[in-house]
Amino acid sequence: MGKLEGKTAIVTGASHGIGLGIANVFAKEGAKVVMVARGKAVLNEAQAICDAGYEATGYQCDVTSEEECSKLVAFTVEHYGGLDVLDCNAGICHLVSFAEGDSAWRDSHIDINIKGVWNACKAAMPVMLKAGGGSIVITASVTGDMVADPGEVAYATTKAALIGFTKSLAREVAEKNIRVNCICPGVIQTPLIDGMALASEPEDPAHALSAIAASIPMGRLGTPEECGKLCAFLASDEASYITGAQVVIDGGSTLPETVAFGQ
Repeated sequence: MGKLEGKTAIVTGASHGIGLGIANVFAKEGAKVVMVARGKAVLNEAQAICDAGYEATGYQCDVTSEEECSKLVAFTVEHYGGLDVLDCNAGICHLVSFAEGDSAWRDSHIDINIKGVWNACKAAMPVMLKAGGGSIVITASVTGDMVADPGEVAYATTKAALIGFTKSLAREVAEKNIRVNCICPGVIQTPLIDGMALASEPEDPAHALSAIAASIPMGRLGTPEECGKLCAFLASDEASYITGAQVVIDGGSTLPETVAFGQ
């Protein structure tokens, strides 16, 4: 019996990368998963999970829209009879120097990374309150709260904000049996990271990725499925006394005090 047996979960940003890894793990752990993304690719990924013998439904939704998020939750309740877990993973990262970045660059990160989480949680909250409980897991990052690189001002600002959002919402709904936690991934092998590597080293993005891996104490990038396993734990009854937590999953990349001593 899986950790999420009998539970219904929404996973946003589920068409690729960490979100797809989360959706796959949730389904294997017994959840009925509504996989959410703006594009049609999420429909094919949901079908692939069904073909593997698990339960998933693809749903196209723009999380920057409050109305679309409300329709998403209504669809989930109608289709599966309720909502137990909300996993807010949808996010973007475009590397641009602060001096060159414009308001559209800033606002695109705020709209998806912050407002997208806000809208999804706002839509899910009445259902969870009526049901007497639920679990929310948010994908934040080590970037912003713990570390940062050039070009990440917009991304880092929004991801740091999600940690404050997690803790504040967790405190507000703790008495309602709703738990809110976030994961803080380091470098995970995803299309997002591939794009960042290309942006930082256009001539040789593979070199950028290998250099990053070499700097991580565990010597490699993480996988979306490893993030999915952490999210499944936090979403499950096994984490019934955990709320307001930010859990780092980074292969130890934020541990070194310097990049030179002990090498």
